Amino acid sequence: MALCEETIYQIALTRIKGMNLLLAKTLLDTIGSASEIFKEKGQNLQNICKLQTPVFSDESIKTALETAKREIDFIEKNHIIPLFFSDPEYPARLNECIDAPILLYYRGTANLNSSKIISIVGTRHATNYGRDFCKTLLQELSRWFPDLIIVSGLAYGIDICAHREALNNKLQTIGILAHGMNTLYPATHRKTAAEMLSCGGLLTEYSSQHPTHKGNFVARNRIVAGMSDATLIIESAEKGGSLITAGIAESYHRDVFALPGNIQNEYSKGCNQLIRNNRAALVTSARDIADAMCWDIPDKEPKQISLFPELNETETLLMEILEEKGECHINQLTIIGNLPASQVLATLLELEFKGLVRPYPGGLYRKS
Repeated sequence: MALCEETIYQIALTRIKGMNLLLAKTLLDTIGSASEIFKEKGQNLQNICKLQTPVFSDESIKTALETAKREIDFIEKNHIIPLFFSDPEYPARLNECIDAPILLYYRGTANLNSSKIISIVGTRHATNYGRDFCKTLLQELSRWFPDLIIVSGLAYGIDICAHREALNNKLQTIGILAHGMNTLYPATHRKTAAEMLSCGGLLTEYSSQHPTHKGNFVARNRIVAGMSDATLIIESAEKGGSLITAGIAESYHRDVFALPGNIQNEYSKGCNQLIRNNRAALVTSARDIADAMCWDIPDKEPKQISLFPELNETETLLMEILEEKGECHINQLTIIGNLPASQVLATLLELEFKGLVRPYPGGLYRKS
């Protein structure tokens, strides 16, 4: 049987309402192939899956097959690659997840099973702080790990920043869509999405006939988290959508990282909360990610790029003192800097967030 013909049945399987990965695996293990499934009567399929509620009927099977045939026409015209969960090109990391999609639609050039894949997500209301961090982080990661793939959701804010900075640094980047390949949301990101096709790709579980609705955006987060080794949250409100992605990654036993921020900033509250509750590791540099993931940094290490090059007067003063002394007690910093203790403590906290100093037992501080 030709691959294209079998693909029609694989797509049809996803068009049966109530179908999921567990049911698909049960049927395939019993019957053998998607095409053979569609030769069976609906009641027999019900019995194989031991279902009480009706999922398979002769009518639903017929309708699913008709819609799949229409989808094949769209796929062929638009050079889309359908990836069934049993295909070797299907993202293996995602396949480990219990709620992985049965089938994905893919346009692009990236290897979805590359050795290093991380997702970067965050608020749609990104601040300069978040965008600057994202920019410099990817500059550094690209120098150390040029084969790294960046995954995100093509949304406003941090998502599109991650995609664009990946492209700027010649990293492949994959956008996970919450709709079919027949449209693009938001339309303002169409140009970036087009660039990604030759340096990464676009991936979705939705056919061109699938209606777009709000729930799709939450569902696609499991693909963002599931196909990645780790998820980094750069800025999120206290109840931001990025926290959903973090929770999904956590449920998949994947690493979760978060960028700390000013406690007064609304879009740092979610990240600070993740860190405080030990649900995410604090990240202030590319090295933090490399160390946590046990990725070997090349021997010829590029010069460290400062993620926070601009320091205020007090921060600069304390950094100069630590540079000269090597190690200082808080009281020494207060005396040498001729500063109030409260100002020194607040400044040290900011410097710690920026990854420039580290606290040690006994009230001592050193440069990172």
